Amino acid sequence: MSRPGEASAPAGAGASLAPAALSERGARWGRRIGRILAFGVWRARVIGADHVPTSGPVLFAANHTGVVDGPVLAGATPRPVHVLVKQEAFTGVVGWFLTSLGQIPVDREGGRTALTAALSVLRRGGVVGIFPEGNRGRGDASSAHAGIAWLALTGGAPVVPVAVLGTRRTGESIGHVPGFRRRLVIEFGEPLTLVREPGTSGRVALSEANEAIRVALSGLVTVAAARAGLPLPNDELIAAE
Repeated sequence: MSRPGEASAPAGAGASLAPAALSERGARWGRRIGRILAFGVWRARVIGADHVPTSGPVLFAANHTGVVDGPVLAGATPRPVHVLVKQEAFTGVVGWFLTSLGQIPVDREGGRTALTAALSVLRRGGVVGIFPEGNRGRGDASSAHAGIAWLALTGGAPVVPVAVLGTRRTGESIGHVPGFRRRLVIEFGEPLTLVREPGTSGRVALSEANEAIRVALSGLVTVAAARAGLPLPNDELIAAE
C-alpha cells in the first residue's frame, strides 16, 4: 500500500530479499571489484561522474545491452550502488556472491519486494541502479518499466541517466563477455528531479515520470554513443535471455 500522495507500486517489479540483507559494506566491495573489471580487465572511460550527487539518495537509470553492464556500472560510479539483477542469477556460488555484494534480486514477472528493498536503500541515503528496459537488448531505451519512476516519486531520489557503451557489439550474443582491454564508455547525465504535482493522480504521475526518465536516458545514449564512436548493436538478439 502506498502512502498518501504516493503513486502505487507497479506490478511486475518484484523479488525476494529482505531490506536488512542489503549490505552497504557489500556494495562498497562490489564497487572495488567492478573497478578492477572496468579499468583493469577492460578499458573503461567515465564521463560526467560529477553529475552524481555526493550524498543523499540517488537512482541510476542505465541502458542495457550486455551481460557485464551491472559490474561495469558498479565500477564506474563514484558511490557504492545496489543494482537490481534478475532473480535467475541468484543461484549457487554466483547467487551467494551477488547477495554478499548487496545486489537486489528482481522477479520481473510479479511481486514488489525488490522495490521495497530498493526503497529501504534510498531512505538511508544510498544509491540504487536499475536497467529500466528490463532485458538486455539494443540498449536504446525505446521502452522502460515503471519501477524506477515509482522509486523516484516515493523515495524522493533524483534519477541520473547512465549510458553504458561497448559491452556488446553487433553480432555478439547477449551473454557475450567482452574481450580483454575492450574500450568501454560510461557516461552519466544530469540528474532529473521528479515530483507528483498537486491534483495529479498517482497513475498519471507515474506514467509521466517514467516517460521523462525514458526520454532522458534515450537522449543521453544517442548523444554519448555518437560522441564516443561506440554504436549500439543493430542486429537481432542472438540467443534468448
